[in-house]
Amino acid sequence: MGIFDKGVKKTNKTFFERLSHAIAGKTEVDADMLDAMEEALVATDMGVDTTLKIIENLEERVSRDKYVSQNELIGMLREEIASLLNVGTSCDEETVPFDFSKKPYIIMVVGVNGVGKTTTIGKLASSLRASGKKVMLGAADTFRAAAVDQLTIWAERAGVDIVKQEMGSDPASVAFDTVKSAVAKDADVVLIDTAGRLHNRIDLMNELTKIRNVMRKVVPDAPHEVLLVLDGSTGQNAFQQAKEFAKATDITALAVTKLDGTAKGGVVVGIVDQFRIPIKFVGIGEGIDDLKVFDKKEFVGSLFSKEDLQ
Repeated sequence: MGIFDKGVKKTNKTFFERLSHAIAGKTEVDADMLDAMEEALVATDMGVDTTLKIIENLEERVSRDKYVSQNELIGMLREEIASLLNVGTSCDEETVPFDFSKKPYIIMVVGVNGVGKTTTIGKLASSLRASGKKVMLGAADTFRAAAVDQLTIWAERAGVDIVKQEMGSDPASVAFDTVKSAVAKDADVVLIDTAGRLHNRIDLMNELTKIRNVMRKVVPDAPHEVLLVLDGSTGQNAFQQAKEFAKATDITALAVTKLDGTAKGGVVVGIVDQFRIPIKFVGIGEGIDDLKVFDKKEFVGSLFSKEDLQ
């Protein structure tokens, strides 16, 4: 079983259930089958624009190749989607996609409350420490006591250091202290948690800009990564969140959580296609090891498995 099989099982089932009626009894691909595929893709929350792009490419290929079987069509679909996901540096599940030549490697993590941001930080910290890296966390989401407490618990579970201040403290001050401490202690990686609010885009932009600027007083090119965490189960709402955060700061990578509990896994494809931001991690369960480095080939293979046609 591939690492993504359980993570996209519901999306896979929804897609093929919708497609099965158009496929039943047919030996060749026709317009009705492509229409059904379009509806099935939209149902996975891939987004209309991305779906139309895929269907148009498939129509052109089917027209050119003339005789295309059902399995060949699904193979073409997988190729088209893999192509859309070809953003940034590809990697496999054995590789942590960071440039560790930069030390400390500073990652600012953003995202609204409830998407699994703090949990993602904790799981990532655990994975990095297990790989031999010295990791430090910065609890810069100072507006919720629960956020600091939760990150502290994760730091203990992962066995990594954490820098925190009183609730209501200046987030930039926490970030500054964290980076300064990381340099002093020769840490390899710094993960900065930030407030999960879309209260006002200007306020959000100002806050994230301030955090970035104070970190640069210690490490001039910080942060090296701005990781946006999105909840895959929210479908189109995740699109809106990505849009707002992209306006507020320069997002360099995505982590998509809760894929195991949703039939909306197509949102992963749509967001990458529309924003041209690479996905580096996906969350496929509650366990500490259920944050996986994104492998586009395996993901697409699990999402649109040909076995469902048999």
